[in-house]
Amino acid sequence: MSMVEELVGPAIAGIDARAYRQHMLHGPERDWPQTNCYVDLWIEMLHALGHEPRAALGFTLAQDFEGDQFTFFKFPLEDLAVLYGVETMELSIYDNVEAHCLTQIARGRPVLVEVDGFHLPDTRGVSYQLEHTKTTIGVNALSPQARQLDYFHNEGYFSLSGADYDAIFGTSAGLFPYVEFVKLGGPQPDDLKGAARVLLGKHFARRPGVNPIAAFGARFGEQARAVGEREPAFFHKYAFNTLRQLGANFELCAAHLDWLDADAFAAAASEARALSSGAKVLQFQMARATARKKYEALEPAVAPLAETYDRLLRAIGAEIG
Repeated sequence: MSMVEELVGPAIAGIDARAYRQHMLHGPERDWPQTNCYVDLWIEMLHALGHEPRAALGFTLAQDFEGDQFTFFKFPLEDLAVLYGVETMELSIYDNVEAHCLTQIARGRPVLVEVDGFHLPDTRGVSYQLEHTKTTIGVNALSPQARQLDYFHNEGYFSLSGADYDAIFGTSAGLFPYVEFVKLGGPQPDDLKGAARVLLGKHFARRPGVNPIAAFGARFGEQARAVGEREPAFFHKYAFNTLRQLGANFELCAAHLDWLDADAFAAAASEARALSSGAKVLQFQMARATARKKYEALEPAVAPLAETYDRLLRAIGAEIG
């Protein structure tokens, strides 16, 4: 695995970090322009490949409340293979990460690497040079000589260089990060919407057996009080893993239903959007409650969202049978 002087890649051609146009799912008018790093990364990678990422969002129906957080939702890799012909596999790291990335990108395969957001300039004002956070980037092109890396992250496509490049490919205590690579060009369905509808039915069958928002409501007051006793920054960590994951999940669900059949799923999509906006309002209410140490109104505020969730599932069930 030798170093080369020129830019290696891009694995996905035809894009430029300086002129990249993000997918509409990351538009500024949305309730949750960012969802979580893995889903956002895949939305933009699929978009850059010329695919429609909304086709693969049926998995949002499987989100549950896990006791301390809502499911950190991700595209199931098998769905991506079925819909887009992309196969994602773990990349075993036995040399340095940079060398493995060079090999895979030269073969036309983007590489997904867990890195520290402290070194990602696209997070300026959030974590860049401020806070150490774990996140995933999609390495699309790199040049060891220029110490430059072009990558997908969150809602866009970016470039970094210099000391940030050195830090991304450094190691901590000899530990390697988790890395995946993506094989492109596999078979794709002739009827994308038909395939997506089949997957929606499968994910509907996987839906939680107990209303997850009602389960969350039973714990919300207790959790909010615990958050209120912590340092102010902890609120954002809690909210990201609960209300943001809930709201962003169902905003994506609404986008999927609109794309699949806006008329047939009109009622269901409306309920999904109500869950998205309701979670955002509840996050604001929680921020006020923790600031004032007054929590009594929080648990009752969850009940309408739980009822909305039930209506959403009934509407989808009625359409897909």
